[in-house]
Amino acid sequence: MMILRARPAPTLAVVAALVAAVTASGTALLTGPAAAAQGCRVDYTPNQWPGGFTANIKVAPGDTAVSSWTVTWTYAGDERVTNGWNATVSQSGPTVTARNVSYNGSIPAGGTTEFGVQGTFGSSGSGPTGFSLNGVPCNGTGPTPTGVPTTMVPTTAPPTTAPPTTAPPTTAPPTTAPPTTAPPTGCAGAVLCDGFENQTGSTPSGDWTVVNPDCSGAGTATIDTATTHSGSRAVRINGAAGYCNHVFIRSTKSLGSVGSVRYGRIWVRHTTAQPTDHTTMIAMVDAADGNKDLRMGGQNGALQWNRASDDATLPEQSPAGVAQSVPLPTNRWSCVEFMVDGSAGQLRTWLDGTAVTGLTADGVPTHDIDSQWYNRTWRPQLTDLKLGWESYGGGADTLWYDDVAVGSSRIGC
Repeated sequence: MMILRARPAPTLAVVAALVAAVTASGTALLTGPAAAAQGCRVDYTPNQWPGGFTANIKVAPGDTAVSSWTVTWTYAGDERVTNGWNATVSQSGPTVTARNVSYNGSIPAGGTTEFGVQGTFGSSGSGPTGFSLNGVPCNGTGPTPTGVPTTMVPTTAPPTTAPPTTAPPTTAPPTTAPPTTAPPTGCAGAVLCDGFENQTGSTPSGDWTVVNPDCSGAGTATIDTATTHSGSRAVRINGAAGYCNHVFIRSTKSLGSVGSVRYGRIWVRHTTAQPTDHTTMIAMVDAADGNKDLRMGGQNGALQWNRASDDATLPEQSPAGVAQSVPLPTNRWSCVEFMVDGSAGQLRTWLDGTAVTGLTADGVPTHDIDSQWYNRTWRPQLTDLKLGWESYGGGADTLWYDDVAVGSSRIGC
């Protein structure tokens, strides 16, 4: 079986142009895809597995350059786009809209750019149709070959983790399609990459400093050689219950070069199930929110994000909202990944490679998930990274952190 590109049928103008070209030259057309007519075209190349898919989309404006672009198409089935890379993507009903990001809006005449989407479906539908570029219908890349169904068909086994999204790089992106496999392990060129192996004392130092936001108490941060994810060292946080026992380690590295899109990958292990009370284990100063922290921790027994400025939570703390999140497993190492897009005001979270619905703010308010999060415009500018423990009531815990990375593209577990 094979995966097919979604291709609208050629217009009469395309056919006429081809016939005229053959008549003028007296040369027979070669077999294969039809030549593109002057004007825009869109190639949609999907990769599907049971319940999910990715698609790479190539955009060509034809003989007219564009300085910005908006591409739209319509799904015939129940496909739902959940995220994208190299574009800001939204969906209303069956119609998807993708807009350029800051670095790829300009396409010269005869040039191309590419972006991608990831999504889910309940039952497979036919390929998307109705492609347009800046409101102008596009001719695609030619007719669909005869004798082959247009339904997207998987050719590979479903991945064990979600396919990656790719954040905007600091230079122009490559023209090749992003991988549909899990993101790479290691640090993948991250700005911050630390397994704490260079720590020589019992207290974190050098690239990390111990801080106590608001007030200090019984909480402690130490270098541990007995419990590690890899190598011979990790950071141990003894997190005490009660408000004034806050303790964190803060990275001393400058994270300003990460840009508006930040990906994080943190391996964490802890001993005590998350309590009903609010707790925090990861915090990042938001310069666009009065230098208040964007915080990740837990409440009502599950992971949550929290904004210190207005105490908004993701997901909302209703029973239906909490059910969209997951607890952080105890007594084993877990890989926590996150993406914060300051330009689009979006946030995504993965636990052990699996996206968490309740920890996703996708730009479109959804009741029980992110409608409270979008009670105001949110465009974060994150400046630091802190790992540790804050308890705002009952709730003590012992945590270990290891193999920490922050960069401008997804790093992987």
